[in-house]
Amino acid sequence: MNIIIINGPNLNLLGKREPEVYGNETFESYLEKLQLQFPNILLDYFQSNIEGEIISKIQEVGFTCDGIILNAGAYTHTSIGIGDAIKAITTPVVEVHISNTFSRESFRHQSYISPNAKGVIIGFGLMSYELGIKSFI
Repeated sequence: MNIIIINGPNLNLLGKREPEVYGNETFESYLEKLQLQFPNILLDYFQSNIEGEIISKIQEVGFTCDGIILNAGAYTHTSIGIGDAIKAITTPVVEVHISNTFSRESFRHQSYISPNAKGVIIGFGLMSYELGIKSFI
């Protein structure tokens, strides 16, 4: 099974950015743990702060891999383009968020990804990614 995790803007700052919301662990460190936890799954990873690069990656892998776990960060709430890219592909997408977006600012309650996602996992910290992987197993 081949799953790619795609992270959007500012998630490259995990471990440094707002640790009270996002924790102290870097994503790269967490990814190593995921790879050990799921040795029979090929886990790929992509992160970008640029909307068009995220769309291009979704289009690139969206017909060949078994699943996409997407944390589009703030683009979740603003990017019709990312939502349209997910709608256009055949690979199922699970939308994940580290924090509970519904307990935060009201603009974070809207998602342009959710209507086209297989499911949504919100608010379980980095474990949201693990739950996303398990949803494909």
